[in-house]
Amino acid sequence: MNLGETIKVAWKSLISNKLRSLLTMLGVIIGVAAVIVMISISAGTEANISEKIQGLGSNLIFINSAFTRGGANMGPMNMQGGLVYDDLLAIRGKIKGVEGATVDQQSTVTIQVNDVTLEDVSLVGTTPDYLEVRDLDLADGIFFSDKQQDRVARVAVLGSGIASELFGEADPIGQVIKAGDTKLTIIGVLKPKGLSGGTDFDEQIYTPISVIFKKFNFSQFARLQGDRVRNIIVSVKDDAVMNDVITQINLLLAKRHDVTLDSADFSITTQEDIIKTQESTTSSFRTLLAWVAGVSLIVGGIGIMNIMLVSVTERTREIGLRQAVGARPGDIQIQFLIEALMLSLIGGAVGVLAGIGGSWLFGAVSDMRTVIVPLSIVLSFCSAALVGIFFGYIPAQKAAQLDPIEALRHE
Repeated sequence: MNLGETIKVAWKSLISNKLRSLLTMLGVIIGVAAVIVMISISAGTEANISEKIQGLGSNLIFINSAFTRGGANMGPMNMQGGLVYDDLLAIRGKIKGVEGATVDQQSTVTIQVNDVTLEDVSLVGTTPDYLEVRDLDLADGIFFSDKQQDRVARVAVLGSGIASELFGEADPIGQVIKAGDTKLTIIGVLKPKGLSGGTDFDEQIYTPISVIFKKFNFSQFARLQGDRVRNIIVSVKDDAVMNDVITQINLLLAKRHDVTLDSADFSITTQEDIIKTQESTTSSFRTLLAWVAGVSLIVGGIGIMNIMLVSVTERTREIGLRQAVGARPGDIQIQFLIEALMLSLIGGAVGVLAGIGGSWLFGAVSDMRTVIVPLSIVLSFCSAALVGIFFGYIPAQKAAQLDPIEALRHE
């Protein structure tokens, strides 16, 4: 019997028991669909994180303080290391390839205006090139200038969300808000930015860094130690010079702080570093989800083997008749393998459609983003085929080993 005839016989056998065949395929359908949906959820989460990190700005370098203590006394005078505002000025003036550099010094305050009071609001002290570095845009008004920063002008720019909370539909430009005990005049409002890299830019208020130093984070040791900042953010002109700029910054800050690179009181990371860390986490999570979903495929394979074993028992006389008219054990084995393979392939094809549809539906009705990964479709479908062959082998082998005389006697 040629392959075409074998396939026809296998197909007739499957459709003669439609309900049983459908129930047998159900495990494979669920397994394949689960693999595709799980991986699409993980890939969507990874893509969402990557986009949010990229949304912080282009080609960014993040320099963070790493404070140390000089002895048993934990007082401020014994604090050593960390970044100071003058480090920012040195980077701007001495590092080649830098497009912009800014600081992001936050203070939590209570905001009051008219009869509205908001507690625990982030007041961000920064510099005039913050908009360019962070890739933000103004919706109305202006951002503060170098002159206003030097004069410690008590001005502020509102994120779009905080502007709506404080003023509703009214124009906030020119209005005065009270941040703690300090009055700030609103000169601008930012366009909506949303949540990027864990920072909600719409819910923050921005003011010159000099205002933060003088009114909110005042230190009596600033003249000796400099005005300390938690981090400095640098944007690089071209990604190609990123490594060179990082090297220059390392050497400059190590020299300024009188430390070695092995004992540096600062750390440097890039967007790519953050993305790689996130990708490593989500990749492990995606692998775990794929293995969990893959268990369904194994369960489906066990179901195929179980039904095929039942089929061999039911069709013992048929097998004997085929052997009597010349079918070889290999022909019998191939027939049952093809039946198992057809069950798994049809189930796999339906599972692929269900997985693609399920991924789309999940992304449409939930807040989680889904991204269908083509490789997951290929992987799950091929896995379904392997499951059919693997779990169909034992029943096929059992059918091929039946004794023709005993099979013909079977009722």
